[in-house]
Amino acid sequence: MKKPLVNPKEIQLLPQVAAEKRLFLGCLEGNPKIQRELFNKLSPKMLSICLRYIKETAAAEDVLIIAFGKVFDRIGQFQQRGSFEGWIRRIVVNECLMHLEKERNLFREIGLENIYPVANQYNPSDLLEWNDMVSMLNFLPSGYRKVFELFVLKGMSHEEIGKTLGISENTSKSQLSRARVYLQRLMEYRNNKN
Repeated sequence: MKKPLVNPKEIQLLPQVAAEKRLFLGCLEGNPKIQRELFNKLSPKMLSICLRYIKETAAAEDVLIIAFGKVFDRIGQFQQRGSFEGWIRRIVVNECLMHLEKERNLFREIGLENIYPVANQYNPSDLLEWNDMVSMLNFLPSGYRKVFELFVLKGMSHEEIGKTLGISENTSKSQLSRARVYLQRLMEYRNNKN
């Protein structure tokens, strides 16, 4: 009995390999339609990977966007020695790890225990509100909290925050807006509870 020239399992993979190659070549050419197709095809799977590392959906989505930006910027570095999707997955995981490292470093750099109200600018009831505010910051998702602390407590601009955290200026504005809404709801809840 003759051995087949092509392994039947390889034949089943041919359409998948051809589709992957078409996406790779389209992205290599910088074709925006192909880039969008690649993003739409892989973003749900890659977002689930991001969410394994980063628990906050907004931060995971930001990391995903940054990772795909790097995929498109560095597409020429893919050497076609393995799965294109695997190469993208590696970039996404590395971006998640870099995000977590930045988060750890920022947390060490900005500790709430080092923030005190200025002595001559408050009365005793303000201190109670200040302490409540500081304790409420701990309830914010970490992405919101970091942007809020940098903007409100450190006085940084959104551009500076973006560079510090590795996010866009618009993401910084969005995170600050969401943090304020979140804090307002926490305060309303606290006031209604009392």
